[in-house]
Amino acid sequence: MIAEIGIGAVVAGLGVAGLAIARPTHDRVPKNRRRPVRTQGEGALAEVAEVATGLIGRILNRRSGSLATQLDLAGLRMRPQDFVFLVIVVAFAVGALVLVLRGGWFALPVMALAPIGSVVLIMLRIRRRRHRFANHLDSTLQLLASSMRAGHSMMQSLAGVAQQSEEPTASELARVVNETRVGRPVVEALMEAAERMDSVDFTWAAQAIAINREVGGSLAEVLDGVSQTIRERGQIRRHVATLSAEGRMSAIILILLPFVVAGSLMVINPGYLAPLVESLLGIVLLIGGGLLLLVGSVWIAKSVEVKF
Repeated sequence: MIAEIGIGAVVAGLGVAGLAIARPTHDRVPKNRRRPVRTQGEGALAEVAEVATGLIGRILNRRSGSLATQLDLAGLRMRPQDFVFLVIVVAFAVGALVLVLRGGWFALPVMALAPIGSVVLIMLRIRRRRHRFANHLDSTLQLLASSMRAGHSMMQSLAGVAQQSEEPTASELARVVNETRVGRPVVEALMEAAERMDSVDFTWAAQAIAINREVGGSLAEVLDGVSQTIRERGQIRRHVATLSAEGRMSAIILILLPFVVAGSLMVINPGYLAPLVESLLGIVLLIGGGLLLLVGSVWIAKSVEVKF
């Protein structure tokens, strides 16, 4: 059946291509004689998507502020309603695919994986973005100090570093510069950027700038001292990450092992795990196993986490 559908799609595509090639050509009208093109929209599918996103936006209303903040921190330039609509579409598409291939109850838990996966994706992107910002902070402060030592002002140095840096440092510093240009105090903008990036090191840099603006002195030398401290903290952080690599890898393997085994059993013997979802005892065992897995994951993560 699938082969026949594929052959039919190929034949239809060849027919459309033949009509496009064989259609009669018309004389092109000069641009000065053409009528203004009226936008007719992008089709019924685009209109349905626009209506759906509008409805989701009205449902979210003011409660979408947290989601908008998370999307901004993750570097996803999307409206909250667009992101929610995309997650819903992916969930139904994956659920329909599983329903066609497997059928039965298995489609519902697979559909539930779409919102869970979207939350995990946002959290991972936020963590990766903050990690990259922390890794670039040392060189960022060095560039800022060098620019100020060359004679530029504080705002000129920030703007120049924002243009020369990589993401996410470039966008965060550009945001600070833009907020300062519309009247916001630079220290307040820097402190908010440090809060967004959850960076204690950048908070120290912002505090050093605030103190220097009150008492005076060479800000370039102050930033060099802060940069040296951040560099030493980065070396200690990388050393700790190296020592805890084995524990973190063990945690990842232990967390993924139940899902890998369950997936393998579903492929090898689909009916083997059916009693777990067809009886009350099996459902209770699944919930209990999930809670124990969550507790163990948090426990292992905290055991290899070192704060200094």
